[in-house]
Amino acid sequence: MCGIMGYIGPKQAVPIIVDGLNKLEYRGYDSAGVAVVNDGKLSVTKTVGRLAKLAEVIAQKPLSGQVGIGHTRWATHGRPSDRNSHPHTDCNKRIAVVHNGIIENYLKLRNELQEKGHIFLSETDTEVIPHLIEEYYHGDLLAAVRQAVIRLEGSFAIVVTAADEPERLVVARKASPLIVGLGQGENYVASDIPAILNYTREVYILDDGELAEVTATGIFVSDFAGNPVRKSVFHVQWDAVAAEKGGYEDFMLKEIHEQPRAIRDTLAGKIDKENKRVVLPEVKMGRTELQKIKKIFITACGTAYHAGLVGKYIFEKLTRIPVEVDVASEFRYRNPIIDESMLTIVVSQSGETADTLAAMREAKARGTRVLAITNVVGSSVAREADDLILTLAGPEIAVASTKAYTTQLLSIYLLGIFIAQELGTITDAERAEMVDALLGLAEQVEKVLNTEAKIKEFAEDFKDKENIFFIGRGLDYYVSLEGALKLKEISYIHAEAYAAGELKHGTLALIVEGVPVFALATQPDLYEKMLSNIKEVKAREATVVALANTGDHELKHSVDYVLHIPKTLPIFTSILAVVPLQLFAYYAAKSRGCDVDKPRNLAKSVTVE
Repeated sequence: MCGIMGYIGPKQAVPIIVDGLNKLEYRGYDSAGVAVVNDGKLSVTKTVGRLAKLAEVIAQKPLSGQVGIGHTRWATHGRPSDRNSHPHTDCNKRIAVVHNGIIENYLKLRNELQEKGHIFLSETDTEVIPHLIEEYYHGDLLAAVRQAVIRLEGSFAIVVTAADEPERLVVARKASPLIVGLGQGENYVASDIPAILNYTREVYILDDGELAEVTATGIFVSDFAGNPVRKSVFHVQWDAVAAEKGGYEDFMLKEIHEQPRAIRDTLAGKIDKENKRVVLPEVKMGRTELQKIKKIFITACGTAYHAGLVGKYIFEKLTRIPVEVDVASEFRYRNPIIDESMLTIVVSQSGETADTLAAMREAKARGTRVLAITNVVGSSVAREADDLILTLAGPEIAVASTKAYTTQLLSIYLLGIFIAQELGTITDAERAEMVDALLGLAEQVEKVLNTEAKIKEFAEDFKDKENIFFIGRGLDYYVSLEGALKLKEISYIHAEAYAAGELKHGTLALIVEGVPVFALATQPDLYEKMLSNIKEVKAREATVVALANTGDHELKHSVDYVLHIPKTLPIFTSILAVVPLQLFAYYAAKSRGCDVDKPRNLAKSVTVE
């Protein structure tokens, strides 16, 4: 969840490093720092706070040098402070390291190094790395880093620079993303592709257990044992402008409005319009493999987990295969009963979510086939899975996921229909009807976005509320979970979602006069039950906002506000219903003066457990 940027070449390193780190701000951070080598000296500047503060410090005391590394840190070990910020150095201030991940055996290493006389200045796990490299350094930085990383347990992406070897950077990766950008007479390293798009589109994506020596004119990649590794160049096709706000006030609002485009892109190449069939080129499973699946596991975190809950409903309804959904951080610790007769689906926006990766690897170790749904080409999840569905949402900068979530849902729908058509658990007519409905979703989302002004108006009415409840039944309940998450993560309003049928089992005790309740009522087979639940909370004088299908005129007599979404097949309302909830959360947060793109204490990509 931290950002890394490094440069080596003929230019001044600091402006390039800071520019790259700016492109990684979406990952969330609490401090920043840079280190450069010049005239045989290592200079380090770091500070708690935003990159703007770091830039102010550098402006007062400029750093000169043509090789350097930089970092934005999100605290895991040790509170946010100047001292705990990266880069960290060895005792003699000759070696500097930036690091993403967690060193699990850092206490053991720290004690060992302190017994040998090393002096530690921070509370971080990272600081053991430069001291360990110092212990092994005898004039060859590459050899010292290789010896050090073998001792490290946990996850890490590290970049190392040394005053005695200004002609190279050394980088290493284990379970945390790291790339090398290829330039002309200069090269770059970073934790994520957006950092280097202003400079190059040719990259090496390092794999776990790989180490690279990066000079201005070349890159040598090897494994931790020193065996050379041949890498293929990955050409980045993203438009750098996609990482800009494009005229919107915030990235989040821009990304909410990008959802119709993201839906169209995700559907592209996956629908045979003539035969009304779903085609998934990167899913290698055919009918024979699918017939062997006795159970499906879905594992994910946060917003992706909510998409997985929708997936359970979709897969069981369409394929009649039983499904379990697990929070990824719990999956491998409950000793799940899984084997080769089951399919595990992992959902991750970044493709680097640590808990989801761990769950995926646990499932693979137990013999299950793994299918990944992710937004990032070349990510760990994408590369390690047996089958893949790319969501094609494009770069998502705001911490709160919007377009990535809707494309995750869309991918789950596509997969459900694909499995069902191969197994014959839906008729040709049912499949054709669903394909037509999928193809209409982008235009319908545009219609929902056209109601933005109304949503903004009533969202501002709730800016002073400290508690809001969301209720729904069936698929609407799963969507309400996502609506509550969006509201609390960016507006800091306490929000909870409940299955509406559970109101009598405790929740009604919290419903009093004026308490806002967001009620989703889009499922025809549960409509009458939901109407009764709405009347229950309205009888306690709650302020009720209802979300219903276009043409529903009954609810307006029972609630205070009504929002409508276009009619579609009931199983597809999840994509349409979540959009007004995203807008509601956005405008409620804006009216409270919150930073919607960078909510407090949160990071975009959670790459540590």
